[in-house]
Amino acid sequence: MKLLQILGTGCAKCQKLAQQAEAAAKSLGIEYQIEKITQIDRIMAFGVMTTPALVVDGEVKVAGRVPDLEQLKAMLA
Repeated sequence: MKLLQILGTGCAKCQKLAQQAEAAAKSLGIEYQIEKITQIDRIMAFGVMTTPALVVDGEVKVAGRVPDLEQLKAMLA
């Protein structure tokens, strides 16, 4: 099971990244769990200074933008 962590304060881009990541995981048939991290100190602990960000199994995959569905699928595969 993949752990998908969405780092951000809950803005519209953060919500869109969460939706896109979930759609990508579903289309790939991957078992996943989504965790939304909104606390600034926890976000900074990942070394992320620009949100939204996506962390997959502890590795930051993207920060500061919302990738399209195909890019997200590649990050999760």
